[in-house]
Amino acid sequence: MSYRADMKLLSVNLGRPQPVAYTDQRDGVTGIDKRPAGGPVRVTAPGPKGVGASGLAGDAVCDLRHHGGDDQAVYAYAREDLDDWERETGRSLANGSFGENLTTDGLDLSGALIGERWRIGAEVVLEVTSGRIPCRTFQGHLGERGWVKRFTQKGATGAYLRVIEPGELRAGDPIEIVHRPDHGVTVAMQFRAVTTERELLPRLLAAGEALHAETLAKAREYVAAYGR
Repeated sequence: MSYRADMKLLSVNLGRPQPVAYTDQRDGVTGIDKRPAGGPVRVTAPGPKGVGASGLAGDAVCDLRHHGGDDQAVYAYAREDLDDWERETGRSLANGSFGENLTTDGLDLSGALIGERWRIGAEVVLEVTSGRIPCRTFQGHLGERGWVKRFTQKGATGAYLRVIEPGELRAGDPIEIVHRPDHGVTVAMQFRAVTTERELLPRLLAAGEALHAETLAKAREYVAAYGR
């Protein structure tokens, strides 16, 4: 896997709670419609899933059952993948269109390793934990027919990240890969293992505690039931 020398953050995107008809969140609101912030945004670890929401100040996470928390504190999606979806769907997709907090330039997020760490700007260090599993709210937000299936089949999921070192982010910040583990467990492999290829679950254990806690539990349960 190769990286460009000029990897950077194109935008930091925040969402406000909005009432919609397409979410099963009990209050009928979602923060998936995210727009680029006009200035720096503070990033911190939000706390455990079910209690903590977004890692970005001013960003709404409304359904704490499935979103937010330390292992999903920040969601990143590559501009290159948005551009690919633009060609496939025939529509314009602005930064933040997929509900991502960070729109990146120059990173292959599907090939990122679980436990890989990025320094963004002068302060923030984030760690890759998993890919994003599409849901009904995502499909409703985009209004694309069969979106969950299409997104799953393509497998360009973007990456969830936990906050290792807090600080401020802003559009234009450089991104540096400061740590890459040697286990070979990529975001793409993790996503396939928890969606369409469960036989891959044992291989995820090589990433250890860097995995999203729910993925780690699934991999251990699979091994306990079926072996390696």
